Amino acid sequence: MATRQTRKPLNRGTMESLGTPTDLSPAAVAAISETLRQLLADVFALYLKTKNFHWHMSGAHFRDYHLLLDEQATEIFAMTDPIAERARKIGGTTLRSIGDIAKHQRLLDSNGQSVTPNAMLEELVADSRCLTKLMRGAHEVCDEFKDVATASLLEVWIDEAERRTWFLYETVHGRN
Repeated sequence: MATRQTRKPLNRGTMESLGTPTDLSPAAVAAISETLRQLLADVFALYLKTKNFHWHMSGAHFRDYHLLLDEQATEIFAMTDPIAERARKIGGTTLRSIGDIAKHQRLLDSNGQSVTPNAMLEELVADSRCLTKLMRGAHEVCDEFKDVATASLLEVWIDEAERRTWFLYETVHGRN
């Protein structure tokens, strides 16, 4: 004989104020959405840096580097909407402005006027590695609260970030 499950009332607080039903605790929503907010800021920072280097690339390998960075920027930007929407799905908030990005980002901007192609690629290798590490940290937060949906998204993005890092690294350090 099947038993009937009763629905528990929603906790009062962040979830209800946004009107988003979730079985995650308010503490989980707060921790995961803050982690996603920081990650989103980092993704926007890396996207803009990648486009900056794409726009300002020069030299003998201009075409190859220009196309590689454009492809990578497209992949990076593709993460932004799913990150923000995941935070909203669980009842959290997300970034609201450029100032909000600056407040939450951990990856550094690049404002150099004259950066060599090799230095650009080396900086992107380091940032891609850092983003991978930050995503692994976000995955740990999701694991702590058993948020498998966000964790599974992160697993795909970690794999994509590792691929971008590999391509950048081989472009700079590969044998001719």
